[in-house]
Amino acid sequence: MPEITLNAQLGRKTGSSDSRRLRTAGRIPGVLYGHGMDPIALSVEAKELRSALSTNAGLHQLLEIHADGQSYLAIARELQRHPVRGTVSHVDFVIVQRDEFITSDVTINVVGDAVDVRRNGGSVDQELFTLHVKAQPQNVPSSIDVDVSSLTVGGAIRVADLVLPAGVEAAADGDIVVVASHASRVAADAEAPAEA
Repeated sequence: MPEITLNAQLGRKTGSSDSRRLRTAGRIPGVLYGHGMDPIALSVEAKELRSALSTNAGLHQLLEIHADGQSYLAIARELQRHPVRGTVSHVDFVIVQRDEFITSDVTINVVGDAVDVRRNGGSVDQELFTLHVKAQPQNVPSSIDVDVSSLTVGGAIRVADLVLPAGVEAAADGDIVVVASHASRVAADAEAPAEA
């Protein structure tokens, strides 16, 4: 994926009052670190950051951060948000290289209609909502779809069953259940006397 340019200013003062002043001026305080480099305190325009992270890639969007005549390839590793307003109050950028493998948490979306489960009055429960993956920065997917169409009552889809994009591998135990289906309580109660 092509990177998005983000202009940053270095030399910001640290501390809550200075950070508040930056946010009032429409800038987000942040830090840039990685690859053995000392962390750099910086700030970015709130609108530019919002625009950069509003792509389909979300937090996995590759960013070309320009600061003080230098350029750094990075991703936004963590966003801190205001507890009430939900606006970004701080951002951590981590430097990456295109040829290295990084680990990231990717959202899991359940798609499709589990016809067999629905017809038998069962339920489909999502057990895992994010997956830890390993990939080169440009290959990290924005999300992973799990198709439950072929799921049957009592069945499960595990991490090992997921179809991941090329160049992406799960960094989690393959036996972890992602989606499970269960018989309805009524059906389970009806079967209980027969088993007794």
